Amino acid sequence: MRKRVLHLFCFLACVSFLVPAFAQEGHPLTGTWAGDWGPTSTQRNHLTFVLNWDGKTISGTINPGPDAIPIASVFVDWTNWTVRIEADSKDQAGKAVHIAAEGKLDDVSSYHRRFTGTWSQGTVKGDFRLTRD
Repeated sequence: MRKRVLHLFCFLACVSFLVPAFAQEGHPLTGTWAGDWGPTSTQRNHLTFVLNWDGKTISGTINPGPDAIPIASVFVDWTNWTVRIEADSKDQAGKAVHIAAEGKLDDVSSYHRRFTGTWSQGTVKGDFRLTRD
């Protein structure tokens, strides 16, 4: 009986070390993402996304701070890890400007996964590169 209890204890101890190794850190988009976007490789704009999963939807902010842009919608296609994010901002004259970012998540199993794709802000189109911090 004593041997059986010892074996059970050893088994449970081993399992307790393995469980955190397989635990997930939350939704793949949750976190702070930093990078840039722009129409050319030399014309770039700094970009920060803060995204959060509340159990039902993904919400967030583009460039948090005094000029923060709330994200209006996020769509994820789990079959190929593509994501579409939309938001509405204003230009310097106060005119509404629609933002759309569509891309692919890479290295999903890595903490510092990447999100890259196409970016459109009003009539300006380009690409973006983000890495989760």
